Amino acid sequence: MDILGTLQGLAQDSGFGLFFVEGGWKYAVMIAVACLLLYLGIVKKFEPLLLVGIAFGALLTNLPGAGLYHPELWDNFLDPASEVYHSYAPILAEGGLLDILYIGVKAGVYPCLIFIGVGAMTDFGPLIANPKTFLLGAAAQFGVFFAFLGATLLGFTGPEAASIGIIGGADGPTAILTTTLLAPHLLGAIAIAAYSYMALIPMIQPPIMKLLTTPEERKVKMVQLREVSKAEKIVFPIVVAIFVILLLPDTSPLIGCLMFGNLLKETGVTERLSDVAQNALMNIVTLFLGISVGATTVAPRFLNLQTLGIVLLGLIAFCFSTVGGLLVGKLMYKLSGGKINPLIGSAGVSAVPMAARVSQMVGQKENPSNFLLMHAMGPNVAGVIGSAIAAGFLIKVFGA
Repeated sequence: MDILGTLQGLAQDSGFGLFFVEGGWKYAVMIAVACLLLYLGIVKKFEPLLLVGIAFGALLTNLPGAGLYHPELWDNFLDPASEVYHSYAPILAEGGLLDILYIGVKAGVYPCLIFIGVGAMTDFGPLIANPKTFLLGAAAQFGVFFAFLGATLLGFTGPEAASIGIIGGADGPTAILTTTLLAPHLLGAIAIAAYSYMALIPMIQPPIMKLLTTPEERKVKMVQLREVSKAEKIVFPIVVAIFVILLLPDTSPLIGCLMFGNLLKETGVTERLSDVAQNALMNIVTLFLGISVGATTVAPRFLNLQTLGIVLLGLIAFCFSTVGGLLVGKLMYKLSGGKINPLIGSAGVSAVPMAARVSQMVGQKENPSNFLLMHAMGPNVAGVIGSAIAAGFLIKVFGA
């Protein structure tokens, strides 16, 4: 028995040996990136519930020889010329664990289930009490279309540019669903950019807010919102679902699930279902979604200039969404005779409730007696609806 030959064969066939083949260094780099993301999620607490899952998925998919995710199977799934175009049979028969879990992303199941949980955790009361803040949620989608134009100028296709632009909506599930439908090959980069910028809201938004508003504007105290009745809260998700889905049918998966989750919360007769949506369902789907999205960051496809461009365009999208909300907030400040604090406009991005907390923080630094949180929650939850509408519009225009 050739012991030396056997040992050499084991070394060559092991994952360690694969680092030394052509392009193997890229896997080492991606493992380092995954460890960095784990550090940011665990130590710095940057969106840990999703970032830890995405990072560990990236780690697993870039361990040479593990065979947990096979991008070539998904290439055939997406190739109209392939015999297995849009067939899950080869993936179920030959795929690894992460291939199987990724079916939930590709089929659009995970983002929609998360929206049921988001709806069950959302209070639309501040928006109902002050419907003018719908305008702020709409204005904060400016970055989506600004980044879309920038991406097209840089040579990205329409579907790719639409997927990149939606990062500006600051809504992870919406970005994932849009990208899965329009540009699935960009999913890893877009998901990581979207959730990273959502986590960095307290660092990104305050400088922009201070640059575009005056101390006098930031000091404005807003009057207490009126009390919203139970009937209004029950009718609201029903009316929004009917109107928005009839207006843009492509929004039906996200808007339908969001409003269904909210209805479970507000009816008063489905507490158990609301509790499941907010806790068990949300946690399970978040777990599967994170590790599945991370699996798409395969080194040879992730480490390129295109990824860097996506990250930069995502930052631009996010910044200009903040700018859009603030500028309309300033306009509302003028038209209201100084009764509306423009800082709440920055909360029009749909990162709930972090963006509203940043508005509160910046306003209170200028005026310690200022309490903007509930006022900022109006545009904040309007941003969730706005980003879903923007996504539906882009899917309608660029979808197959």
